[in-house]
Amino acid sequence: MWLNRLGMFHPLSLYVGLRYVRARTHKFFVSFITWAALLGVCLGVAALIVVLSVMNGLEDELRDRLLSLSAHARVVASQTDDSASDAGTGPSAESWKEVTRIVRAVPGVKGVAPYAELQALAVHAPEMLPIALRGVDPAQENQVTDIAKAVTHGQLTDLVPRTDRVIVGEVVAQQLTLTIGDSLTFLVPTVAANGAPAPKLVELTVAGIFAAGLADHDATLAFSDLETVRELAAGNEGLRVLFPDPLLAPQLADRIRAVLPKGFQVIDWTQDHASYFRAIRIEKTMMALILMLVVAVAAFSIVAMLVMVVTDKRTDIAILRTLGASPSRIVGVFTSQGLVIGWLGVALGVVLGVTLALNVDVIMPWLERTFGFQMWDSDVYYFTSVPSDVQWPMVAWIAFAALVLTALATIYPALRASRTEPAEALRYE
Repeated sequence: MWLNRLGMFHPLSLYVGLRYVRARTHKFFVSFITWAALLGVCLGVAALIVVLSVMNGLEDELRDRLLSLSAHARVVASQTDDSASDAGTGPSAESWKEVTRIVRAVPGVKGVAPYAELQALAVHAPEMLPIALRGVDPAQENQVTDIAKAVTHGQLTDLVPRTDRVIVGEVVAQQLTLTIGDSLTFLVPTVAANGAPAPKLVELTVAGIFAAGLADHDATLAFSDLETVRELAAGNEGLRVLFPDPLLAPQLADRIRAVLPKGFQVIDWTQDHASYFRAIRIEKTMMALILMLVVAVAAFSIVAMLVMVVTDKRTDIAILRTLGASPSRIVGVFTSQGLVIGWLGVALGVVLGVTLALNVDVIMPWLERTFGFQMWDSDVYYFTSVPSDVQWPMVAWIAFAALVLTALATIYPALRASRTEPAEALRYE
């Protein structure tokens, strides 16, 4: 009856559990473990949010740099197309015009531009370098890539048709010691009609240098006008497509794939760069598992703390049982105590982690100035600052996982408390 009256004003389990949380100050060791568990959960959750946010930011930065000179999708002639196998000429110009019209009409397509690409050996005595020579139409290329912004010396419009000009990457220019106005020879491997090798040589003038901030572009790419590259290797051409959001590329590529005529295929950027982002996903997964172990260790601290509290409160448990408290209410008392500590740690960790992640661009420069170090050396890394991208669904999943771990940590001590026999506990009191 007494317990029922008390329960009318307070949920008994929560009321007693909160009293136990507040009463820990006179037990130094138990109090220390309590604060250590709370701090461990807080730091574990915060570290997980900050690290994964920075990794998200690095992934976004890498994607932006990869796509700065690469379209969101490519339309190319299918390898099984009969017309593409005849003398390596590929589909006719009229076929490409029709495909361009079809692709432009697909909902979600923001821009379409033709291109041609071949593998060649760039030679500037005494150095030589394998390179991808890409032919573009300057008037249309800006609709699908940011190449015009990447050109640091010269202009994209310098690629006037029939003028034999080329724009090379910054790393290519450094390795081949090229400057504006230098001649650059390209050795293009081709095959004659009888199947014999028939390499072609073409000499182009360096009209510009670009810097995309990624070795995959700056060290391997060169741009020339579309007609020049088409003449060097007919058939190695296609369309580059831009979407409003690169993350929608797979879905929008499916729309294009559904309306393309036979003999053409579409490849989106997630297929072209699958290895990069597969590696990043694996790294993020492993990092999340490793940092979640920090939260798990803190959860074990909650277990140890509650076990000591149960041992210390055997007399109180026996009195509550004598007054009519059921085993389930005893379970609720210690579950409430553990959840208050664990969930408070999770809440503080979320607040701390999100605050740090949102302000990492301010915190890192301050730390570098204060302690005299540089995390991203511009001579080594393309990134000069720490990017961060806080994704709220990710934060929610981290908080949920931490809450589940701390809740599981309360089960064993609470069940142990519920099995306390009143007579045995009060025998020597």
